[in-house]
Amino acid sequence: MNDDPHGGWPGQDPDPARRPQRPAGPPRRPAGPPPGYGQRPGPGPQGQAPWQRQGPSQQQPPPPRRPQRPPVAPQHEPDLITHHEHNGTADRGYDEPYDDEQYGPETDENGKPILTPAQRKKRRWRRIRRVLLALFCLFVVIPAIAFVITYFAVDVPSPQSVAATQGQAVTYYYADNTEMGKDVPKGGNRHILTPEQIPDIVKKAVIATEDASFETNSGFDIGGILRAVYNQVTAGKGGGSTISQQYIKVASGDDESSLARKWTELAKSFKMNQTYEKKDIISAYLNIIYFGRGAYGIESAAQSFFGKPAGELNASEAALLAGLIQQPGRSENPKVANERWTVALNRMVQNGFLSAADRANLQFPTPIPQTDKEQAGVVNPFIRDKVKDELAANGITADVYYRGGYKVYTTIDPKAQAAAEQAVADGMKGQTDENLLNALVAIDPKTGGVKAYYGGPSIVKGPNGQDQKGRDWANTPQNPGSSMKPFDLTAYMQLGKGGINSTFDGSNNRQFGKQTIRNAGPGSTCSQQCTVSEAMQRSANTVFYDMVVNVTKPGPVAQAAKDAGVKPAPDGTSELFADNNIALGGGKTVITPEDMAAAYATFAGDGQRRDKHFIVKVTNSQDEAAYSAPEEAKPAFADDSDKSKQIAGNVTESLKGVIPFSKLKCPNNHECAGKTGTQQHTYRQGEPASAKDANSQTWMVGYTPSISAAVWVGGDGDKALKGKNGKSIFGSTIAGPIWQKFLSLYLNGKPGERFDKVKIIGGDDSNTVPSTQTPPDDDEGSTETGTPSTGPSTGSSSSRNEEDPPSSSKNPPSSSENNEEGGNGGPPGRGGRGDTE
Repeated sequence: MNDDPHGGWPGQDPDPARRPQRPAGPPRRPAGPPPGYGQRPGPGPQGQAPWQRQGPSQQQPPPPRRPQRPPVAPQHEPDLITHHEHNGTADRGYDEPYDDEQYGPETDENGKPILTPAQRKKRRWRRIRRVLLALFCLFVVIPAIAFVITYFAVDVPSPQSVAATQGQAVTYYYADNTEMGKDVPKGGNRHILTPEQIPDIVKKAVIATEDASFETNSGFDIGGILRAVYNQVTAGKGGGSTISQQYIKVASGDDESSLARKWTELAKSFKMNQTYEKKDIISAYLNIIYFGRGAYGIESAAQSFFGKPAGELNASEAALLAGLIQQPGRSENPKVANERWTVALNRMVQNGFLSAADRANLQFPTPIPQTDKEQAGVVNPFIRDKVKDELAANGITADVYYRGGYKVYTTIDPKAQAAAEQAVADGMKGQTDENLLNALVAIDPKTGGVKAYYGGPSIVKGPNGQDQKGRDWANTPQNPGSSMKPFDLTAYMQLGKGGINSTFDGSNNRQFGKQTIRNAGPGSTCSQQCTVSEAMQRSANTVFYDMVVNVTKPGPVAQAAKDAGVKPAPDGTSELFADNNIALGGGKTVITPEDMAAAYATFAGDGQRRDKHFIVKVTNSQDEAAYSAPEEAKPAFADDSDKSKQIAGNVTESLKGVIPFSKLKCPNNHECAGKTGTQQHTYRQGEPASAKDANSQTWMVGYTPSISAAVWVGGDGDKALKGKNGKSIFGSTIAGPIWQKFLSLYLNGKPGERFDKVKIIGGDDSNTVPSTQTPPDDDEGSTETGTPSTGPSTGSSSSRNEEDPPSSSKNPPSSSENNEEGGNGGPPGRGGRGDTE
């Protein structure tokens, strides 16, 4: 701004005394005035600035520059009126801020305009409004438009069309692709009921259990959806589907966990509720939903579970069927069925469909027994059940099992299955004890595939003489007796404590704390420097009890069994109880025959564990692949495959001598290895004296390089079992010959095979194994031993195991005598007889 009354420019002050002088320093380049700044009329052309009147060499103005802010003068003359508004040239004081319109806004160090607080707030709210508008369009407007389009594009299937796709038979094939048979659903020819034919109590039970808001929702429940999301995030249980949504899911046959499927399901559910009345929707749902036992629809379920039409169902029966909708695959589990029945009744009371007084008077409705008669001679029901379990674990659940027209290609070898059934039949000939039961499972060590599966008769007589479904004894856990000892040895070598040439005191009647452990007679007694290999042949209880209690401890033994392939609950049905009783396979430790076959298959497979399975592949009705079983193998007993193979090979070396010692034979041209096992019966007051020497469970588990087989012969619970001529049974008397016969039949005509040699672990680390002992004579003495126990424990008093019949006491302990196994868990202090074999 110019304060010179003569019109001079800044920097051209005619009176220097009026302004303070700049301190000495580098010269400062004067800034030229902006265009039009301080113009006055002059002699030149009108409007020309003074510098435009300086001659030819000064015709172009200097580059425009932003004016520098004038320094504040310490003093100046009073303003003249001619310098301001009166002459149209308003001046600005030195202390006044610059006008942004004239000089531009102030900027920060990055060149961005500096905003006032009001401007910043305005800009912030403008951005928030834009984001909210975008979100509204994204989550409301666009979905609403898409939902309307989907609504008009989809159709709701009728119950009749759905029923036509549900009753499809499942075809089973053997491993050689020949047909095994068909599994035909019981509800394949069901009736579609009208709303009037379904009792109100049935509808109310299902509504209360499955969708309490059914009468008021529009096909979906926002609260239920939010609960389902919360449960998924927090790993909780429970879904948010309404009855309408469940109908659509079943009708479409699509259970894929995807947003697209859920979106279409919501649109169809909403359309269904706009098209049909609630009574029609609940009836449609009840006509197609799966209840278990192969029954789709309420009419089929009423017939399958209670042998009556749906119109005759009472409140208690309706509650059980309503409860089973969520877990139809476990309908035969009494505990699960009772729990689901209780849940359904409680929800009926909560929703006002049943009074508390009426609820208190209801009794659990016991379903009629299943007979499976239509399956007999077609598909082995036990194999079918195992296949269905495996399918359910891999996405083909019970409710869709009969909907896909599936073809199941199993691992079952027809020759092996026939050999198993024949071997059991031959082995049980002449047996008169009606309490004797049996099972046989054979597994391929190279694949994990189940080659043969026999769980006993599929149809048995009930208490009133009626036919009913038999129990699968191949999937029922029992005390393994001395067949547990290979896992003792495995844990011992896994921990690096020694091997099969290591020595223990194998003498009889050894004291462990307050517990006395006895061997199973003279044939099972070893020297005070007994190698582990010889102890395995003789089944010396004192050696393996000492090994577990004082060296490895019980926990690693349980882990070794798991490493080999035993699957305890909840994934399986076996139980590995890590107390001292596990050393001799008694107490609370129980294992199924199929798990024993799988675990020994890991020894046969060079220490490589392959998961036991029944299915090779599954295709649907269009021959498209629906499932293929993986054939993965991993080292079981060590991270390193070579080390795992060495441990498994050493177990095999110790088990080779058991075969001749138990007076069994390997198939021609085939090496084999195995272990017997026996669990002793607990004598009870009132039983005959012969029951004191009786056993309740017997085993033979063994293998060649190409097949592992477990045979169990025992009773339902702790029963005193007798063989021919009323004599006690042992692992080598019935189970052993059945095992031998099966291998002979199955391997007949197959090339001979031998185990790979491995370096021996333990002792002096030599590569030699003690020679096999001479098989004992056929004398069957009867000595007893007390059973090991770590102290008072519930349920252990009946867990005593004993193996093969002992030899006559006339033979010295050092001679080769009959192998017999002692048990554990029984009361201490009994004399003479061994508890495991």
